[in-house]
Amino acid sequence: MPLKIDGRVYYRTAEVCQVVGIGKSTLFRWIRQRIIRDAEYRDRKGWRLFTEEELRHLKWETNRMQTNRVAEI
Repeated sequence: MPLKIDGRVYYRTAEVCQVVGIGKSTLFRWIRQRIIRDAEYRDRKGWRLFTEEELRHLKWETNRMQTNRVAEI
């Protein structure tokens, strides 16, 4: 369930992965490889909190990669 903090909506890593349809290991690999930027915000435990804008960008990136993969096949 997304968090609301100061009127903004944030998504945790597991929620982002579920919505986008990728695994956590894929997300973390893309962050390490700088395919996507790391989450700008973290909670008090240090866990990533993604904004709706970051979630939209991740969806776009996932669709772009899937399109490229289909073109290769």
